[in-house]
Amino acid sequence: MKADSPLLLTHIRQLVTLRSEDAGPRRGAALGQPGVVEDAAVLCVAGKIVSVGTTDEATRDQWVRRHKRSLREIDCSDKVVLPGFVDSHTHPVFAAPRLVDFEKRVAGASYEEIAAAGGGIRSSIQAVREASLAELTRTVLANFGRMMRQGTTTIEAKSGYGLSVESELKSLEAIHRAARQFPGTVAPTLLAAHVVPPEHRPDRAEYVRQICEEMIPQADARQLAWFVDVFCEHGAFTAEEADQIFTAAWQHNLAARVHACQLSPVPLHELLRFNPASVDHLDCVLDDDLAELAQASTVATLLPAANYFLGLKHFAPARKLLEAGVAVALATDFNPGTAPTPSMPMVLSLAATQMRMTPAEAIAAATINGAYALNLGDRKGSVEAGKDADLAIFAVEDYREIAYWFGDDCCETVIVAGQPVDA
Repeated sequence: MKADSPLLLTHIRQLVTLRSEDAGPRRGAALGQPGVVEDAAVLCVAGKIVSVGTTDEATRDQWVRRHKRSLREIDCSDKVVLPGFVDSHTHPVFAAPRLVDFEKRVAGASYEEIAAAGGGIRSSIQAVREASLAELTRTVLANFGRMMRQGTTTIEAKSGYGLSVESELKSLEAIHRAARQFPGTVAPTLLAAHVVPPEHRPDRAEYVRQICEEMIPQADARQLAWFVDVFCEHGAFTAEEADQIFTAAWQHNLAARVHACQLSPVPLHELLRFNPASVDHLDCVLDDDLAELAQASTVATLLPAANYFLGLKHFAPARKLLEAGVAVALATDFNPGTAPTPSMPMVLSLAATQMRMTPAEAIAAATINGAYALNLGDRKGSVEAGKDADLAIFAVEDYREIAYWFGDDCCETVIVAGQPVDA
């Protein structure tokens, strides 16, 4: 049978479709409507989903009958099938784990204290700068594979640990080369505005100029980025600096993303002017910003794995955001310092236990809303005709188990563009 043969999944105990009559990310009550079909079937042809229904409907379909001999069929009895997870916030370009930071944190040091002592983001800079492009590419590709084994088929990937013109472009090139070898979809992001590197602390304006006048134009010219991100936080970048960077991004047709309100509140009004695809973290979001967020197309991406790994007692106020009508997504924040996990199922568990999201809400946030956080909602994140055939099969009988069995690898098979893949 050919590798690109049509694929038919049958006897799916629960198919979580996330289908909706309304376009755009799910909000409010709609986030908790998974669209489950039992004893379901999905037909995938030429990389796309072409039909979704029951197994009985599929076996009676005339097209399926005519092509029965050329179909590859997977029996999903006692399995759950989801759209492939969309991990819309990751930092996969690094050279080594930050184990010294980890030990200091366990001993009681805070995130700010570790950073002030030369740890944190800055501790990754030298290793990334010294690493070759080939070394970084291998690391990024390996990290993509770790994510895919957990059911993730679409990944946003940021630079942000080089923090020089040469090293940020090298990081984006590593993402680009790894993406060419990865069966899933990768959305590359320039995060040169992560922190100000040590050599530029006496003259922050010069570093911002380099981002605006050198990194962004070169990333655009070489087609290495879809997005430009800025970390707006005490000790990182100000709203005024973000305005300069996002203005330059807009001039080069690169969309905006924002890290904000992770450790301290930041007013979002001026940042929302740039219509960012997502504003991420929001642990300290201001009540005054909720109404504007709810009216915006911007998705609020919550990252509970970072709170867990940092040992924080508070998590992002998911219920407050949901009740205000904000579109909420979930992502891993995979990175070597504050969230070293490739597991979206673990994030679902944290969302349920620490942020009081229902399993159905968490799955929607990790799939269809994650897709909209990457401007990919028309292609990814739900199981319906016309969308990319990216699916994940889980060895559980009820979709709620994916969040329930925390720390367990329940993902059995990953399908990308209608074909099972070996991650």
